[in-house]
Amino acid sequence: MTRLLNKPLKAFALYAMIILVISIPVYVLVIDYIWKSELDENNWLTLQHTKQNLQSKQFTPVEIENINQIWGELQPGVSIVKAENTIFFKDSIYEVIRPNVYDEDDGKDRFRSLKSLVQLNGEPYILTIETNVEESDETFAAVALITLLFFVILIFGFILLNKRIAAKTWYSFYQTLSSLKSFELSKDSAIYLPESDIQEFQELNQSLHYLIANNVNTYQQQKSFIENASHELQTPIALLKSKMDLLIQQKDISPEIRELVNSIAAPLSRLSRINKNLLLLAKVENHQYSNQEQLDIKEFIETGIILFEDYLNEKQFELSNHLTKSLVVNANSFLLETLIYNLLSNTIRHTQKGGKINIYSNENSIVISNSGKESLDHTQLFKRFSSTTKDKISSGLGLAIIQEIANKYEWKVHYSFESGFHIFSVSFN
Repeated sequence: MTRLLNKPLKAFALYAMIILVISIPVYVLVIDYIWKSELDENNWLTLQHTKQNLQSKQFTPVEIENINQIWGELQPGVSIVKAENTIFFKDSIYEVIRPNVYDEDDGKDRFRSLKSLVQLNGEPYILTIETNVEESDETFAAVALITLLFFVILIFGFILLNKRIAAKTWYSFYQTLSSLKSFELSKDSAIYLPESDIQEFQELNQSLHYLIANNVNTYQQQKSFIENASHELQTPIALLKSKMDLLIQQKDISPEIRELVNSIAAPLSRLSRINKNLLLLAKVENHQYSNQEQLDIKEFIETGIILFEDYLNEKQFELSNHLTKSLVVNANSFLLETLIYNLLSNTIRHTQKGGKINIYSNENSIVISNSGKESLDHTQLFKRFSSTTKDKISSGLGLAIIQEIANKYEWKVHYSFESGFHIFSVSFN
């Protein structure tokens, strides 16, 4: 996955590379054109100067021959020879590639030449001036090398500038991102979003402030409603259960009425469990269990096994408790007890009659496994009121409470299904 900051850097680097590659032949053509123009001008000035000096004096044909020979030895590329046919002759500028007798190792060289007609003693002569031109391939190589060097410098400059600008420009954004990552709606803590001199980031922070404030307000109202509703329902539910117990104990009620009352007991019991569990969740979310102490998980599990002993015997479970060493954690006694008891209750509920239950520790974690036929739905497992059992008395909040308690202490709860066993583990790191 590519960072947003690196996307423009890649685009700039690619754009710079394309422009610089295109610029290489353009540089070569421009430089070559300038060289030709300068050489043509230099050859023309040399020609005019030479003509003027030759025509200002009188030379015999033998002297002219000697001058041509001396020029050939002292200044290669300049020559004067008698013209054979001057009818169609015109001054011309041309380019020729031929071996350079003074640089045999370099192979053939490029020469820029100028020919012009000059009259000496009434006789026509052709004056030729040649100048060596820099090789185009050497120019291309030099320009390409220099361009590559500047491209590398340009890329390093882009990287350094990108880092420096990003460090200043995106600092407030990363602070906002860090605050959002650490923010938890269930905790009563305010979120800090820094001020920024970048308009877009400032508008983002303002929108986030408004969004978070509304969500926190709604969340607090929901928690308050659940806690108040659960608290207010406790008395009428307890009164209703008491009245139903008295009704069942009556001797003069008919079997039909007794059966009807008994059918009401199961949903009433589930309602009572849901009410208590919702109240517990609300208290955990409101951080009402703040007292903490050093507690041994091994003792809580052993107490839980004794508490569920009747259920274990009734279903003829094969229980193996391999938890031999103490595992001490810092937590609230009631919440740790609730977590352990809910884990054991969930394990018993999902184990068929005659099944196996194993309890053991693994470094800083406990693992409770029980035999089963198929895996539970991972996506719905720890959600409130999710249906993972057909037990009508189950409140559907047991695993949600386990998850909420684990979140409070930053513990990790994990579920898997392996080799015919449901495996629940709680890591206390």
